[in-house]
Amino acid sequence: MYICTTFNVFLMHEKIIILDFGSQTTQLIGRRIRELNTYCEIIPYNKFPYNDPSVKGVILSGSPYSVYDSNSFKTDLSVLRGRYPLLGICYGAQLTVWSAGGTVASAGMREYGRAHLSKLDATNPLFEGISGGTQVWMSHGDTITALPDGFKIIASTDDVEAAAFSIEGEKSYGVQFHPEVYHTEIGMKLLDNFLKICGCSKDWTPASFIESTVHELREKLGDDKVILALSGGVDSSVTAVLLNKAIGKNLTCIFVDHGLLRKNEFEKVMKAYENMGLNVIGVKAHEKFYRELKGVSEPEQKRKIIGKGFIDVFDEEAHKLKDIKWLGQGTIYPDVIESLSITGMVIKSHHNVGGLPEKMNLKLVEPLRLLFKDEVRRVGYELGMPDNLIKRHPFPGPGLGIRILGDITPEKVRVLQDADDIYISLMQEWGLYDQVWQACTILLPIRSVGVMGDERTYENTIALRAVTSADAMTADWAQLPYDFLAKVSNEIINKVKGVNRVVYDISSKPPATIEWE
Repeated sequence: MYICTTFNVFLMHEKIIILDFGSQTTQLIGRRIRELNTYCEIIPYNKFPYNDPSVKGVILSGSPYSVYDSNSFKTDLSVLRGRYPLLGICYGAQLTVWSAGGTVASAGMREYGRAHLSKLDATNPLFEGISGGTQVWMSHGDTITALPDGFKIIASTDDVEAAAFSIEGEKSYGVQFHPEVYHTEIGMKLLDNFLKICGCSKDWTPASFIESTVHELREKLGDDKVILALSGGVDSSVTAVLLNKAIGKNLTCIFVDHGLLRKNEFEKVMKAYENMGLNVIGVKAHEKFYRELKGVSEPEQKRKIIGKGFIDVFDEEAHKLKDIKWLGQGTIYPDVIESLSITGMVIKSHHNVGGLPEKMNLKLVEPLRLLFKDEVRRVGYELGMPDNLIKRHPFPGPGLGIRILGDITPEKVRVLQDADDIYISLMQEWGLYDQVWQACTILLPIRSVGVMGDERTYENTIALRAVTSADAMTADWAQLPYDFLAKVSNEIINKVKGVNRVVYDISSKPPATIEWE
């Protein structure tokens, strides 16, 4: 029997609740509200916190369903309307109309893409400072065909009469376009107007988060001791600095080198942590991982071996310490959201240190579980952390183990580390590193014929990958300059023994994933 108590740093702060009805852009709504310095939470459509006095307003998200479908997601809006300011977006607007006796029907043809507002009521608080003719983004297959009594149209487009509406006597609104999407030119202004309607003070900032979080951590943890697994990435690093600010020497960090890190990364990251005053134990465990991975090619099996090996090493080191009561993790908000399913099916379980609480009988502390990735970076800057940690591209837990396709050997790791080091170093030298979300090299299980000097070669192929993204949920391949790619290819082939061919991956997500395994 084990006990795993989760401590979530939760700030009693004014908030906007976003009820999620399954839209692909729900997280984007949350990001936009946070960008307006207002704290918000995304929760399933049927989990509204009625007894939470800090709620200032409610946003209803879009949905893949039609409101008239028998299996569509619905909630009782009668208990929300009039009690809180309410903004329905797309499906949320249609649900507001449908639940009040109005009519929503198929548009006959899906309304997708750019449109322009007309007949706009500039006197309505939702459209304060917004003029007609502005571009918005539509994405729906249904449309509102009849409004209930008390509902008033406040904006239209050429194809949609009720593009936006308000409800008389309430601070309730609906828009059939998506203000959270970049292509809606006045999206941020409209959301800002809604926050004004809600009476939000808009004081949710990195500095306020740090102050409140450190206070909460000190109160909750007291003199208890915490261990934290570091990866060198921004999430675990910011978690470490926050915990260190709160409890100092009572935090012990463990950084495990499984032999699948980037070239010289262990030494570089350890030096960075040392300069930040963190108490870090560095563990080199190359031989253990190489031994257990020998001959294994199947991607999921490699992941499991690396994950279990990490747990074993971490557990062994942790047991050398005394009186540890808490496990720190760098869980962030997208992990939490993706672990919650409005359909009852988990989309993705977060796995920062999978299995550790069960094995170690520890309580869990996750100071960043309320933040999006871009907010984590802003908090890191506010904490004074160095660029090389804050701007570091995402790096998978299994490391190069899932960038070596096929079985893993020390020689393959050497080849990939050398090629990757050239690629990333040149990206930084050319000023391209900060322009992409993630860049990586992949060692393919393919050999090809080449000619080097007067000799015929039969050697390895390296694939280069670079993507642009906001949150890794979708990603486009980065259109890097041809002369840069030529330089990288030439450097790798000339300097990395065992490689005679370099290719560039031009696949986007979806359908491809960012990592190859």
